[in-house]
Amino acid sequence: MRHQIHLLRHAKSSWEHTDLRDHDRPLAPRGCRAAERLRSHLEAAGVAPQLVLCSSATRALQTWEGIRDGLPPETRFEVSGDLYDADARSLLLRLNHLPETVRSVLLIGHNPAMEELATGLSGGGDDDALSRMKAKYPTGGLATLTFDGTWSELSWQGATLDDFLMPRDM
Repeated sequence: MRHQIHLLRHAKSSWEHTDLRDHDRPLAPRGCRAAERLRSHLEAAGVAPQLVLCSSATRALQTWEGIRDGLPPETRFEVSGDLYDADARSLLLRLNHLPETVRSVLLIGHNPAMEELATGLSGGGDDDALSRMKAKYPTGGLATLTFDGTWSELSWQGATLDDFLMPRDM
């Protein structure tokens, strides 16, 4: 069975309110604009994940709010506190436990885990996208990967990188 994974690093956050905990930092105005560009891209590209898994951090939730109108209305959405400080291995284990009825997932999270997961899963694919992704996985960066098999079989180097976009590319 063919599966698709979209790995989205939250959009640019604000450092304006130094009294806020890291978890509570909102998007910066630049991040809000990037989320709008992401929404337009997702809609135009016909990206239709069946499930969105989102970190509970304010900036990740606001990224979701900025993009959700670009996705089908029936898209299932789950907030998960454990995605906030997860490492790449934990994220892979989370993907390994998805039900087989989910063919496409969008994960909204944080670096360094998102970058490490995307590069770790990429066993091939678009060379240009791979080199851009390895050079920098900025806020708002979106990697799209595919793999054949079951979620429980997904492993390091087991997916193909189909695309990597940054907000400035959209």
